[in-house]
Amino acid sequence: MTAPDVTDVTDATDVLVLGGGPAGAWAALAAAEAGARVVLADKGYLGTSGAAASGGNNLWYLPPDPALRARAIAERERLGGLLTDHRWMARVQEETYGRVNRLAEWGYPFPRDDEGVERRSSLQGPEYMRRLRRRVHRSGVRVLDHHPALELLADADGTVTGAAGLRRQEGFAPWRLAAGAVVLATGGCAFLSGAFGLNVDTGDGHLMAAELGAELSGMEFSAVYGASPAFGNHTKGLMMQYATYYDADGTRLPARGLATRDVLASRLAEGREVYARLDLAPPALRARMRAAQPNYFLPLEKAGIDPFTEPYPLRLVLEGTVRGTGGIRLTGDDCATGVPGLYAAGDAATRELVTGAASGGGSLNGAWAISSGTWAGAGAARFARARGALPGHGALRAAGRAGLRPARSGTAPADRAAVDGLVAAVQERVLPLGLNWFRSAAGLRASLALLAERWAYASGELWARDGRTTLRAREASAMTAHARWSYTAALAREETRGVHRRTDHAASDPAFAHRLLVSGLDRITVRPDPVAPVLSGVTAGVAP
Repeated sequence: MTAPDVTDVTDATDVLVLGGGPAGAWAALAAAEAGARVVLADKGYLGTSGAAASGGNNLWYLPPDPALRARAIAERERLGGLLTDHRWMARVQEETYGRVNRLAEWGYPFPRDDEGVERRSSLQGPEYMRRLRRRVHRSGVRVLDHHPALELLADADGTVTGAAGLRRQEGFAPWRLAAGAVVLATGGCAFLSGAFGLNVDTGDGHLMAAELGAELSGMEFSAVYGASPAFGNHTKGLMMQYATYYDADGTRLPARGLATRDVLASRLAEGREVYARLDLAPPALRARMRAAQPNYFLPLEKAGIDPFTEPYPLRLVLEGTVRGTGGIRLTGDDCATGVPGLYAAGDAATRELVTGAASGGGSLNGAWAISSGTWAGAGAARFARARGALPGHGALRAAGRAGLRPARSGTAPADRAAVDGLVAAVQERVLPLGLNWFRSAAGLRASLALLAERWAYASGELWARDGRTTLRAREASAMTAHARWSYTAALAREETRGVHRRTDHAASDPAFAHRLLVSGLDRITVRPDPVAPVLSGVTAGVAP
């Protein structure tokens, strides 16, 4: 089925939120609180889908102590390669503090320390998302579970006016919804597939925004790999601070804790095995670690391994912009994207403003989801209210192309094997540590040449008859576009900074102390971000 034209929009709302993780839930709540009619559509089930729902979530939650907050900002600025923005970081601190306190008012069961004070710097994903779902419903938001979005709708002036997608539980039948504004909170791109299936985080929100001209920022900071048991894909970096590492014959490696990824990556890139044992964890802490991150320990327990006393094999999983930085460039404090009517939050938006060139890990990413979701939802509600009546359905156009409407007519529909072949071809260029962790101009150019061929297929020929394959074709197209943006930006940044590592430019270069913006689909362009970061007084060498 090639995607149909927009002739049967069946409903309309003020604000449409795409994505049901924390960012999407907070966006829906903020839009509803602003008086907007809100619909939230998620690929899965609001409350259980997405990374946050599966385990513990640390938060960048700091009390309103100016000195404490300033030190936290300065530390992150240095770690982020001086690409963060002090003003945005302070905004995230303040918004996160207020919103997490609201969670407490809603009855979230925060644990208490020995003095009876609640510890609000972490959340248990299942309970967190369960309460957010309940609050979203009570706010009058209409929730569309199992409704993946495929594309955005726009009016004659290019203003975003809704979205279209498929209904999983109704035979992948199409849905279309007009809206005064749209919030993209659809996640980043993790590039997972193979034995573990195509991951739901495929960068499709990035593709939808780029098709209407949005720019992306920080895409070179996507070479983020997480350590996982070799027989699973659940990565929790915090666990590894208690690890010692061994080779296949049990010889201890010259690496321990968190600051060892280059050592591990070098060995794994050469095809040598690496084992970990969490034997640095104090015995009194081990039960709490299991309770805090049960999903990390579950596959180990199923394999009969006690990770505190027995070594287990490791692999490094490419988490892309889910744990990395890159995403849609924001053009305003309300998380506007530069495309009228389109707002971005969570992993869909760039996090350079608060994480710079480093991974946000769990705590900053969790705080960013709360804050950016709140700002985007409120901004979308204001835009929808100022916009007034929507144009007639006949005035809307569907913006999706790759995987939906091939540029060349007369091409045969793809089957599941063809789509899986595209995914595998992209992964061959982005998963290997020797290509993506250890980057070089020669390797990037070779990968980009092959990825250009895969994009020509995705944009020029790829479409499917049935809804299930159409969804996968669209996701595969988004992965392809994401890989090209990331590698194009990586080629342009001729230095090493944060999680972007160039073997041919091993040092940081002050000339690159700015952000890079990428845009385009068939032809990708790169330009420096004209907005200079706002640095704190500590980093700038001025007394705070």
